[in-house]
Amino acid sequence: MLRKLAITTLVLAAALVGSAEADIYRWKDAQGVFHYSDQWVPGSELIKANSLRPPEASSASKPASSDPGKISANANSQLQQEASNRAVQQDVSKAREEQCTKAKDAYDRAVAARRIFKPESNAAGEKEYLSDADADAYRNRVRADMEQACATAGK
Repeated sequence: MLRKLAITTLVLAAALVGSAEADIYRWKDAQGVFHYSDQWVPGSELIKANSLRPPEASSASKPASSDPGKISANANSQLQQEASNRAVQQDVSKAREEQCTKAKDAYDRAVAARRIFKPESNAAGEKEYLSDADADAYRNRVRADMEQACATAGK
């Protein structure tokens, strides 16, 4: 059974790669085995479409097209757009995770530090420490930044 599933998966992958211009339909025969084809068969369902269809279109009927090249170009464009959207989502997710990590590190450093320097030096070029109240306010701000960055990282 596992071998049959592996063969079916390979056939599907070959069909997807080899027939980039065709819709892919799937149906189950009387023995419960799934079959894949680029031709519609009664009872089959559309699992990969290379043409743009309105949402209410049924998979029970194959749409007639007067210009297959135009549909193929539209389908390729749609697939490229979907791949681009997925890549952008992955990049955004990765950036949010990095922001969360940096915010956690900043918070950990602020909590671990006994004294915190002011961001700018004084007139003599020497660093000055924040007062205890200012250091506490800084730690609270860094904590709020961390909570905000890490809350958006999970989305």
